Amino acid sequence: MSTDTAQTIEATNQVFDHHLGAFAKGLDELLKDYNENSVIVTPDKTYRGVTEIRGFFKAFLDGAQPAFWDAFKVTCKRTEGEIAYLAWEAKPFIEMATDTLYVRDGTIAVQTFTTLSA
Repeated sequence: MSTDTAQTIEATNQVFDHHLGAFAKGLDELLKDYNENSVIVTPDKTYRGVTEIRGFFKAFLDGAQPAFWDAFKVTCKRTEGEIAYLAWEAKPFIEMATDTLYVRDGTIAVQTFTTLSA
């Protein structure tokens, strides 16, 4: 693996790990991983920019019951270059969910998010 590739993976992992840890610290901490050009694509809607992304995460956090966080479990976490992939569950609330992040210049440029419920 080249030094550039290793540095890219490390930079992606830093953003990825911050993103995962930010849920415990709140909305403002989560939003540090995004900028005005960031986009989150879901089956229902595409959220563009920090204001819309704030609304997406506020609804997600406000809707999560306390037991959701106890049930949250990462089932797969991988990084390849600027791409980070996460599969997770929070049974019985969410059977399976996936997030894919494209990290560019220290922020999440594009994220996809899908949940599958029973």
